[in-house]
Amino acid sequence: MIDLYTWTTPNGRKVSIALEELGLAYNVHAIDINKDEQFAPAFLKISPNNRIPAIVDQDNGMSLMESGAILIYLAEKTGKLMPKDPEGRYRTIEWLMWQMGGIGPMLGQVHHFLKYNRGKAPYAEERYSKEAKRLYGVLDRRLESREFMAGDYSIADIATWPWISRFEWQEIDLNEFANVRRWYTAIAKRPAVQRGYQVPKNMGDIPMPK
Repeated sequence: MIDLYTWTTPNGRKVSIALEELGLAYNVHAIDINKDEQFAPAFLKISPNNRIPAIVDQDNGMSLMESGAILIYLAEKTGKLMPKDPEGRYRTIEWLMWQMGGIGPMLGQVHHFLKYNRGKAPYAEERYSKEAKRLYGVLDRRLESREFMAGDYSIADIATWPWISRFEWQEIDLNEFANVRRWYTAIAKRPAVQRGYQVPKNMGDIPMPK
């Protein structure tokens, strides 16, 4: 049994989707970041950086923060969603790290400046909007000749997809990135993704391109 501490953010959805895909039993503990619940002393013991998601594996008492580390742990625990051959494994980790270092922080800045603080920092709006489109271009080219980011469906896709699901917040037209649109739509139809998207609470249907 896994205890999952999470909220309705892309980083949180990575782990709930992975748990659903892997078929692991888990308990959900909602950490409402809008109410600063991530700063509670009890949560700090599990997540020293006061960020969701975090897990506690009741099988061995292991606690982990950081979504990328959690995804690798769950993949290795189950032997799924991560290739076993060395090159496949490192390609998956390579693209997982690309998400962690690029897609996540850069699109997060787009959300901050364009959705929540429009007009306060025009330079930042322009800078991060351009970087978002560049990253979408990188992903689109990566998906030109393959169905998923690192060969078979993997934790690299699971890490990246929830951030792309906020394409409307980023003012991105997925029709301009045909390969991303195809990949995004296919993953959105997966039952495990649909279930994991609604953890810890239903926030409406998955956004779909027009």
